[in-house]
Amino acid sequence: MAAEDLVERRSIDVVPDGERHGTAFSQFTLWLGANLQITAVVTGALAVVFGGDVVWSLAGLLLGNLLGGAVMALHSAQGPKLGLPQMIQSRAQFGVRGAVVPLLLVVLMYVGFFASGSVLAGQATAELTHPNDTTGIIVFALVTGVVAAVGYRVIHALGRVASVVCALAFIYLGIRLLDRVDLSALLGDAHFGLPMFLLAVSLSASWQLAFGPYVADYSRYLPRATSGRATFWWTLSGSAVGSQWSMTFGVLVAASAGDAFLSNQVGYVVGLGGAGLIASFLYFVIAFGKLTINVLNTYGGFMSMVTGVSGFRGQKTLSQRGRAVYIAVIMVAGTAVALLGKDSFLTSFKDFPLFLLTFFTPWSAINLVDYYLISRERYDIPALSDPGGRYGAWRWDALTVYGAGVLAQLPFLATNFYTGPLVDPLGGADISWIVGLVIPAALYWLLARRDTSHIPGVTRYTMAPPRWQRSRGVGRSRGRSLRGCRPSRCGTSVRLRMNCGRGAAPGNRTA
Repeated sequence: MAAEDLVERRSIDVVPDGERHGTAFSQFTLWLGANLQITAVVTGALAVVFGGDVVWSLAGLLLGNLLGGAVMALHSAQGPKLGLPQMIQSRAQFGVRGAVVPLLLVVLMYVGFFASGSVLAGQATAELTHPNDTTGIIVFALVTGVVAAVGYRVIHALGRVASVVCALAFIYLGIRLLDRVDLSALLGDAHFGLPMFLLAVSLSASWQLAFGPYVADYSRYLPRATSGRATFWWTLSGSAVGSQWSMTFGVLVAASAGDAFLSNQVGYVVGLGGAGLIASFLYFVIAFGKLTINVLNTYGGFMSMVTGVSGFRGQKTLSQRGRAVYIAVIMVAGTAVALLGKDSFLTSFKDFPLFLLTFFTPWSAINLVDYYLISRERYDIPALSDPGGRYGAWRWDALTVYGAGVLAQLPFLATNFYTGPLVDPLGGADISWIVGLVIPAALYWLLARRDTSHIPGVTRYTMAPPRWQRSRGVGRSRGRSLRGCRPSRCGTSVRLRMNCGRGAAPGNRTA
C-alpha cells in the first residue's frame, strides 16, 4: 500500500462506497485492544477502593459492561449504513448548529480521557526511557498526535496488534497474580451492599457509554452492505470482553495489594511480572495499550471539534493542514491537563467518568431513539450540512429533552463535589445514569413522533437534482436512457443530450 493511501483523507464527509473496506470482525479486534489497558484496570480497582467486595464488584462491573456496551454497540451499527462520523449524524436530532451543545461536552470528555491516559502511559514511558514523568507524558502525547493524524487504517492496525500483545501480557500477569493471592479467601468475603454494587455498575457502564460519541467513527468505512447485527455483536463482544478482563484484574489487584497498588498503579502491575527485560516489556505493553485508546480519543476529539465548527462555517471537508491543527489542539489541551493533575490522578479520575455520564446518557438516548424508532435509519445526508435544510439550524425539541435529561439526573447524582438529595434515601446509590437513559428516551419518542415530515423516504447520500431536471425525469436513474435521453461523455463531464425531442428542448443539458 502506498504511503499516500495510508494517510486518511476523509474527515467529516461521507465515505464513498468505493473507499469502503474491511469486515465487522475488525470492530472486535479494535475494541478488545482498546480496552485491554491500564486505565480500565484502574476503573475496576475503584469498585474495591471505594468499599466494594470482590464478588459483587465483579458482578456489578459485568452488568455495567453489558448494559453500557450494548448501548455503545447500537451506535457502532450506524457507521456502515451512513458512512459518517457519529456526531455529524447527531445534527439530524439537534440541528446543524444545535449539535454543538453536546459536542462541547464530548470534546471535554476526549481531553479528559487523553489526560488520564497520558498520566499512566507517561509513567510507563518514563520507566522505559528514564526521564521524569513530565517528559514521559510529553513524549507519549507527541506519538499519539502523529498516529491520529495518519488516521483510520493505522488506528485499526494498532488495534489488531494491541489485541494480541495486550492479551498475552494480561494472561501472563493474571497467572502471576493468582500465584500470589488467596483467591478463595477473596471470593469468600462477599457482602452485598446496594450502593457499592451500583457504583460498580456505574463505573463500567460509564466506561462503555463514553465510547458512544465516537464509536461509529471506526465502523464508517465498512461496506454499506455490512450487517448491522454483525457490527453490533462484534463491537459489543470486543469491548465487553476487553473491559471486563481488565477490570477483573484491577479488582483482584486492589483487593490483594491495597496501598501498594494505590500509591503506584503502573509500578505495582509491572512488579507482578518480574524485573529486567520482562519489566521493560510490560512497561512497553502499558504504554502501547494506552497509545491505542489515546489515539481513539484524539481522533474522536478532532472529529467533534470539526463537526461543531463546521456547523457554523458551512464547511463540508477538511484539508490535511486543518486536520493537523485540530489534532494539535486536542493534544496540547490533554497534555496540559495531564501535567496539572498527574499528582492526584486516582481521586480525580473516579469522579470524571461518572460526572460526564450525566451529559452523555441523554444524548445517547435521543440519538438511538431517533435512529432506530423515529427515522428508522433514513437520513438526508447532504441536509446534515445545510442549516436551512430539512433538519434546520436548531431543533429545540431535542435540545429541550436533552436539558431535561441532564436536570432529571441531578437528584440522583453522587460525586465528591455534588451529591443529589435523593442519594441518601437510596442508601447512597447513584442511579443517575439509568434516569438519564430512560427519561430522555421516553420524552423524545413522545415529542418526535408527532412530526416526521423531515424524515426522507429513503436515505439520501447525494444532493437531489434540481426541480427542472426531476420534472423531465433527468437524474432518476444511473446510466439509463430516459425518454430517449442518451448519456454521453464529453471531456471530463457527463452531459445528457436530448435527441428525441419528446418534450425536451435541444439545448437542455446537465453537468
